Amino acid sequence: MLSPKIVPIKTVHLFSILDELLIDLLNSLSDEEWNAPTVARKWAVKDIASHLLDGNLRGLSISRDQYFGEKPENINSYGDLVTFLNQLNMSWTNATKRLSPVVLTQLLETTGKQYSEHLQTLNPFENAIFSVAWAGEETSLNWFHIAREYTEKFLHQQQIRNAVGKQALLTKTLFHPFISTFMYALPHTYKNTAAEKGTIVTLIVNSDIGGQWNIIKEEREWKFIESFDDEQSAIIKIDPDDAWLLFSKGMTPHQAKEKVTIIGDKKLAEVALNIVAVMA
Repeated sequence: MLSPKIVPIKTVHLFSILDELLIDLLNSLSDEEWNAPTVARKWAVKDIASHLLDGNLRGLSISRDQYFGEKPENINSYGDLVTFLNQLNMSWTNATKRLSPVVLTQLLETTGKQYSEHLQTLNPFENAIFSVAWAGEETSLNWFHIAREYTEKFLHQQQIRNAVGKQALLTKTLFHPFISTFMYALPHTYKNTAAEKGTIVTLIVNSDIGGQWNIIKEEREWKFIESFDDEQSAIIKIDPDDAWLLFSKGMTPHQAKEKVTIIGDKKLAEVALNIVAVMA
């Protein structure tokens, strides 16, 4: 078990770095680039910037100020929660269409600093205000909540960079914490996958900015395993630039099949293509 004094994935110190890169990026965009389409389908670059602002403002309001505003009603399933969040997101991006890119950028710079400062005040081992539902958790610790917030900021900035052809955030410092957090969805993705006890599946994100994650089938569930003597039943390898797209629904599992390398049980390995580490 992990020591209670060790944060498994440290991300809180990276928020200010991401925010600075974001502001520089947005200040460099032309009018045409602000309106460029993105892999987020319904959202152009400006909509994603608006969504990032919403994340800062909602995070400050709910976590820092304990002000919830609109509360979900009749949430009886994961699907209900996703529908509620999608409605919140769309109502916000529609309303902020009246804001200029300059105003959006200035607000992002101000609120980003405030949100980053707030996250640093949270005890990483206290229960978070929200669980990380895409990892199958009903209660999560603050360090995981913060890491999930980091993936949001990383992902949406990466979507903007992808849309306008700017340098990707594919460095070990920034990408490895992002993909390591996403991989917490791996055991949950296999939860309904039948296999013999002791079956091991390995997912490898290629290159030194990626990593290797292994899960093992126990009596009733799949769990992470670091070391093992038995041979894996399935190994799947994917490049970083495909991984961030696939696991955020920017690429379909069918499209990914042409890009990954599989060793061993193909059907078992392909379950990993269904990882979704966003609320979607």
